[in-house]
Amino acid sequence: MAKSTDICELAGRLMRRPTAPYHEQAVRSEVEQICAENRLRFERDAFGNILVSLQTAPAQKPFVLAAHLDHPGFEIIRSLAPGRWLARFLGGVPDIYFRKGVPLRLMPGSIPARLGRKVGNQRNFEIHTNRHLEQRPRFAVWELEDFALRRGRIYARVCDDLGGVAAILAVLIRLKRERARVHVIGVISRAEEVGFHGALTVAASRKLPKHSLVVSLETSRELPPAKMGRGVIIRVGDRTSIFDAAGTRFLTEVAARQALHKSFQFQRALMYGGTCEATAYQEFGFQTAAVCVALGNYHNCGPGNRIAAEYVSIEDLGSMVDLLVAAAKAMPDYRHLTRKLPQRLQTMLAEARRKLSRDHDSLST
Repeated sequence: MAKSTDICELAGRLMRRPTAPYHEQAVRSEVEQICAENRLRFERDAFGNILVSLQTAPAQKPFVLAAHLDHPGFEIIRSLAPGRWLARFLGGVPDIYFRKGVPLRLMPGSIPARLGRKVGNQRNFEIHTNRHLEQRPRFAVWELEDFALRRGRIYARVCDDLGGVAAILAVLIRLKRERARVHVIGVISRAEEVGFHGALTVAASRKLPKHSLVVSLETSRELPPAKMGRGVIIRVGDRTSIFDAAGTRFLTEVAARQALHKSFQFQRALMYGGTCEATAYQEFGFQTAAVCVALGNYHNCGPGNRIAAEYVSIEDLGSMVDLLVAAAKAMPDYRHLTRKLPQRLQTMLAEARRKLSRDHDSLST
């Protein structure tokens, strides 16, 4: 079973780094540092996405894990006057959350600032600061705690989707330590919040073998019937798409095996709160599946229409790692596991023909 200290350490290192669409440099550098420390092979592609690979059994069907580095935030457009900047908000947050005076942080430098008035019809806003700036700010984030552990949960400005990135790294590190025979590729992409920009560039490239199973990792808004604290969620679809039946069945079969351990829990649900990267990969011809954990305060939208830290269950995140480690190891059995249902149905069909035919004969006489 996954050690909560491992996933929490990785999540803390990532979540303490500021990020926004197109401004993922700090957290990307931390990902690369973690890869270097654990001797994981990685590369940046031409668009700044990171691909991490562990190919100790390259002949296996590739198991691709996908998550993204960015989170909704403000991109600085230009200076308006000393201490005043024009910024555009990138990402999905309802208008009611943009109250004048909401505390922000200008980056780089972590300079305290506040949200000013809206400018024009687009999502442009003034940002004000009284501090002296050593350098031109590039982006801004909400003023929230970077990372904290309380009552079995992670609270952070950014759980979506640095929790998924942490899980990818935890899976690869654990598989490497265990010297597992696997073919796993981690795709850690940029600018998902503005339309899957990073994922689309990877999907359209030749970086991933076309016969891969691509699994999207997310922290997804908690919605019925899924519940926080009840384990990883095998996501059968999102707001836009239904994912590959065989790929989803494979993860479910692996999860059912894992559930023999009393400490492992999993759920299966249509998480319709948003669209995830699995949809993007699916539309480019990849076989896709998805997993997630339930997320509180999605995109920092807290109670009372106030900006608040996101939060996830540590145990849920750990169960995601456990499932994906087991699935990576089970890829040689992929065909067998995905054919169990068709084989059962064929057995049932033979029984149905025999019994229904006998019943029909008796009715005819």
